[in-house]
Amino acid sequence: MAKILFVMTGASYWTLADGSRHPTGYWAEEFAAPYRELSGAGHEIVVATPAGVVPYVDVVSLRPDMAGSAEIAGQLAETLRIAEELRRPLRLSDVRVEDYDAVYYPGGHGPMEDLWQDADSGRLLVAALASGKPLAIVCHAPVAMMATRRDGVSPFRGYRATCFTNDEEDAVGLRARARWTAEDELIKLGVEFSRGPLWEPYILVDRNLYTGQNPASAGPLANEFLKKLT
Repeated sequence: MAKILFVMTGASYWTLADGSRHPTGYWAEEFAAPYRELSGAGHEIVVATPAGVVPYVDVVSLRPDMAGSAEIAGQLAETLRIAEELRRPLRLSDVRVEDYDAVYYPGGHGPMEDLWQDADSGRLLVAALASGKPLAIVCHAPVAMMATRRDGVSPFRGYRATCFTNDEEDAVGLRARARWTAEDELIKLGVEFSRGPLWEPYILVDRNLYTGQNPASAGPLANEFLKKLT
């Protein structure tokens, strides 16, 4: 069975353009759906965060109206409860790609606070991309690619990729309050950006890079790169 690294935000807030702090963290579905798929198939999950902090779930993602129903919200909460890996994350600085068969980055607004500029994450992403191993990144987490630039150039330049869109950021009322957006920064990075309809699953696969647009894309993204692990 494969050993899969989940690289997660350690942030509990996102600093907006006016300096205020928007409470956030990782988005429950983006951890829980892939966790269920991959652990259910017998694969080992290891969580790593900046400084090894226990990751914070965005409590909004556990609300029934955001999860889809009270039943789904309950299932998400139960998955987070039983996922002991969340309680004992590794320090991102101690992680090596060579020790894993695949790497996955769940999103939420948290990566907009820390992973976009985290040097350890940037190092890991460069190594993962070069390794040829499956590298999956969903929703806001593709902003972590921003930390891979050297002399202004990222190895992700020219790859097809997607992320949480400006329209989706508008829909949750945060684009106007943000310092920058995931979509804008990915385009500046030089990726070949594309997107699907709002809130619907949309994934792209380019070589060993797997990206998903939004929370609904997390499960399909896991299913897609699971094929490379079996």
